[in-house]
Amino acid sequence: MNQPAYTLGQLIVYFFKLGTTGFGGPVALVGYMHRDLVEQRQWIAEEDYKEGLALAQLAPGPLAAQLGIYLGFVHYRVIGATLCGIAFVLPSFFMVVVLGIVYKQFGGLPWMQAVFYGIGAAVIGIIVMSSYKLTIKSVGKLKLSLIKQNWLLWLLYIAGIAVTVITKSENVLLFIAAGLIYMFIKAPPQWINKPMTLRVIVLGISGFWKFEWNILGKIGWFFTKAGAFVFGSGLAIVPFLHAGVVTGNHWLTEAQFVDAVAVAMITPGPVVITVGFIGYLIAGFPGASVAALATFLPCYLFTVIPAPYFKRIAKNASIKAFVDGITASVVGALVGAVIVIATRSIVDIPTSIISIASLLALIYFKKLQEPYIIMIAALLGLFIKNVY
Repeated sequence: MNQPAYTLGQLIVYFFKLGTTGFGGPVALVGYMHRDLVEQRQWIAEEDYKEGLALAQLAPGPLAAQLGIYLGFVHYRVIGATLCGIAFVLPSFFMVVVLGIVYKQFGGLPWMQAVFYGIGAAVIGIIVMSSYKLTIKSVGKLKLSLIKQNWLLWLLYIAGIAVTVITKSENVLLFIAAGLIYMFIKAPPQWINKPMTLRVIVLGISGFWKFEWNILGKIGWFFTKAGAFVFGSGLAIVPFLHAGVVTGNHWLTEAQFVDAVAVAMITPGPVVITVGFIGYLIAGFPGASVAALATFLPCYLFTVIPAPYFKRIAKNASIKAFVDGITASVVGALVGAVIVIATRSIVDIPTSIISIASLLALIYFKKLQEPYIIMIAALLGLFIKNVY
C-alpha cells in the first residue's frame, strides 16, 4: 500500500469540520467528500471513493456516515474508520443534545410551541419531497414502461406503504421477507437448495423479539434494529422510529416526533443523528448516548467487516437483489409513515399551506436547502400564533 499523502489526524480534523458545518443531507455530504478529498486534496483515489460509495449504497447504514467510515478505513484501517466515524458524528450529536435540553426546558412555553408549529408543518413537505426522490432512485421512475419492467419492486414498495398505513407499526420481518422474495425470484443464491440454512436464520432473528429489558436496554435494542435498516438516506429510518417511539412504546407524542425530525433538518451532519435528540427526550443524556451508539454501531460494522472483501461481495447478484428488495419495501414504508404522520400533524389551514409551500419551494428552487425552509417556517409559526 502506498504511503498516504495525509496523516490520520488531518483526516479526523476534516471529518470533524464536515460534521460541524455540513448541511444539505446525504447527497450533499458525499459530494463534499468527493470535492474535498478526491478532487482538491487528492488524499483519496477516485477508485477508492467509488468503492466506498458503492458499499454505502449496498449495505444498510446512513449513506454519508458510512462513506466517511470507509474513507477512514482506506489507509488507516479499523482505527481510521473508527476515529473518522466518531469525528463525523460527534458534533451533530452534541448539537441535538443541546437542542434536546432546550426543548425539554422550554417546550411548554408558547413561543417554543409556535416555532415548532411552523417547523412541524414544513417537515411534512420536506419528507414528501425526499420520499419522492428515494422512490425514483430506489424503485424506478414513474413511467409505464419502467413500472412494467420493475413490477416486483413496485409491488414490494406498495406493500410497504399499505402495511405501514394499516398497521402503523414496525415491520422489520416484512422488509426481510421483501428482500428474500426479490432475491429468490431475481437472483437465487447457490444455497437455495439448503433449506436448513434459511430456517436457522429466521429462527435466530425472531427469537430475540421476546426479550424484556429496562428502559436503556429497550432503547439500545430498538435503535439497533432501526439502524440496521437505514438504506441510502437517513430519512429511511422515519417509519421505524415512528412505529417504535410513538405507536409501540409511547415514548414520544406525535408532535414531539415531528419536532425530532425537524431537529435533524436544522443540524449539520447525518440526518440519522436525530436519534440522539429522541433518546434525550426519553431518558436524558444516557438515553441519547445509547440511542446514538446503537443506531451507528450497525452502520460501522456493516462498513468495516466487509470492506476488505468488498470487490468480491459487490459482484454477488443475490446480495444486490436482496438489498434492492429490502430498499423498495423500506422506501414504501417511509411513504406510508409520511401519510400517517401527515394525517396527525396537518391540523388546520395554516399548517396545510406551510406544508404545501415547503414542497413547492423544494420543487421549483432546486438549490434551496432544508434549513432555510425550516427557519422561514419557524418565523411563520411565531407570526401565525401571535396574530391568532
